[in-house]
Amino acid sequence: MKDMPAMPADTPSALLALAAEALPELESLQSRATEALRALVAPSGKPEPAALEQHQHAAHALSWLATYVESVRQLTAWAGRLDEAGRLGRTEALIVQIGLGEYLSQIAGGIPMSQTEFARLSDLGLDWQPGAAAAKLMRGNTAPARAELARLMQDNQGRATFGATGLDEDLEMIRDQFRRYADERVIPNAHEWHLKDELIPMEVIEELAELGVFGLTIPEEFGGLGLSKASMVVVTEELSRGYIGVGSLGTRSEIAAELILCGGTEEQKAKWLPGLASGEILSTAVFTEPNTGSDLGSLRTRAVRDGDDWVVTGNKTWITHAQRTHVMTLLARTDPETTDWRGLSMFLAEKTPGTDEDPFPTPGMTGGEIEVLGYRGMKEYELGFDGFRVRAENLLGGEPGRGFKQLMETFESARIQTAARAVGVAQSAAEIGMQYAIDRKQFGKPLIAFPRVADKLAMMAVEIMIARQLTYFSAWEKDHGRRCDLEAGMAKLLGARVAWSAADNALQIHGGNGFALEYAISRVLCDARILNIFEGAAEIQAQVIARRLLG
Repeated sequence: MKDMPAMPADTPSALLALAAEALPELESLQSRATEALRALVAPSGKPEPAALEQHQHAAHALSWLATYVESVRQLTAWAGRLDEAGRLGRTEALIVQIGLGEYLSQIAGGIPMSQTEFARLSDLGLDWQPGAAAAKLMRGNTAPARAELARLMQDNQGRATFGATGLDEDLEMIRDQFRRYADERVIPNAHEWHLKDELIPMEVIEELAELGVFGLTIPEEFGGLGLSKASMVVVTEELSRGYIGVGSLGTRSEIAAELILCGGTEEQKAKWLPGLASGEILSTAVFTEPNTGSDLGSLRTRAVRDGDDWVVTGNKTWITHAQRTHVMTLLARTDPETTDWRGLSMFLAEKTPGTDEDPFPTPGMTGGEIEVLGYRGMKEYELGFDGFRVRAENLLGGEPGRGFKQLMETFESARIQTAARAVGVAQSAAEIGMQYAIDRKQFGKPLIAFPRVADKLAMMAVEIMIARQLTYFSAWEKDHGRRCDLEAGMAKLLGARVAWSAADNALQIHGGNGFALEYAISRVLCDARILNIFEGAAEIQAQVIARRLLG
């Protein structure tokens, strides 16, 4: 059999020209797919919930198709920026070549939504005959290309990423600072924290506070650094590369600060934001309830006005870092006549930080730990409220019934954050897997010399860069004041899948050793698994994207 060419185009510029030619074809395909789904679930113009549920697989197929089209767009845009700056090297060109080849081939043949579920064009009653440019690009993911990329990745060991990120100098300086911190203070300790199921030491939290992590995007007038969402993405990515629990610490304050900035009164901003920014006030999000999951509109925890207080009764679950925190962003029902998202209110509920001996000393509040596989550094809890009092002045925005809408305003940032955590976890898996493949010898040579091991590592680098660029793009859209719920959802959807794939493949490279608790990759696998669940499970996220695409 004749060898396939190493490149579908003679030069990187020619490769980008092919991508630019193919992109309108993909956009047209996505438009056809959207109209096909609309005919199934929205014959009268507005999506019908029952029809959308009946055709859920087709709806999610559209979501994944749109995510792949956006992935192709952002991968090409990233390479174009590098090319214009004279920084599109061989590593980057191979990432583009392999990435475009693989993603176009999956669009044609089936996009993996999970290990056993695939999004196919036939689910939407469509067929696609790729044009000349797309067909040529689809030949790009070749064995020689993957082998060369794996060799270049070895040369890149010790640098921040496999391939240039395309960020500006300021953001790269931030990356370098937090990469060094993760290397020196997090990675040497993360596995011990995980195995002992310990809370991340307060010393680390204090160090992060000194570095400005908790106030990164809080405006300077409230004691923060006033930096961009893109900067938060870079910080989160690098800290999560060290340990997802450390990368998630900043997310707590980010969610609380976003709620207060978007929906709080001026008095609430002045009271809470400086403490959140400095790390003197630690926060936790208290939304989910037993048996509700992603259906936040059906929450039952209620708050009843009693003089100058609201009295809260009910149960919450999957509350991260609840023990140590000073304030809870607590979602409760203040209108007992409602049974959906209407009538929900958000509270800034103060509590006393607990200790190991007395984790929840605040009157009216009890809690118990949920033992988990991974994501252990902040711990998960079930909370009970019975006569728990919140001062009336701590009703977010000062008006009841606005809680769900206030929460929705934060979802863009929350999903961008989760996507960044996923990229960091995936990068960690790739680095651990590569180092093991270099060090481990079998049959007289290192594992990385075997093609299928090298293939795994090369595809990790490709998909991590794609997820990274989707995440950066959603952050840039947010920073420029543009609606980005769709882009953030896509970044989270793809990033979570990429993190799990990278961790699973890195463990496979370890063989039996990867199944041993002493090896760090066993922790990374457990940590990666949660990313497809929290901040909206993959299925919920795909449903949200489909509804958004249908308008």
